[in-house]
Amino acid sequence: MAEGMAKKYFPDWVIASAGIEAHGLNPYAVKVMLEKDIDISKNKSKLIDMDYLNHSDLVITLCGGAKDKCPVTPSTVKREHWGFIDPALIQGTENDKLRAFRTVRDGIEKRIIKMRSK
Repeated sequence: MAEGMAKKYFPDWVIASAGIEAHGLNPYAVKVMLEKDIDISKNKSKLIDMDYLNHSDLVITLCGGAKDKCPVTPSTVKREHWGFIDPALIQGTENDKLRAFRTVRDGIEKRIIKMRSK
């Protein structure tokens, strides 16, 4: 979701996303992003590429222990942790799951808009 949202607000930036684990594209993420007219259905769940990571300008970790589990980067790489819950871990009804994904989606969007205003 973060990659799709970032590409919307920063179309001239090179944006990529990856994780310490690859779980596949979550259908709830696809659904809630389409509500914002952002199609992430072709995105792939990817593992971190260390060379790419080490040559990045900014690395943002999003969920749970990602901040602590993300590999060490050179001091030239700015890092931020936004600390969202992982919506894929939410148990409950379909509405509960959609609500969790929407909450995280909207939180990511607010943080990206705030970044853009800097």
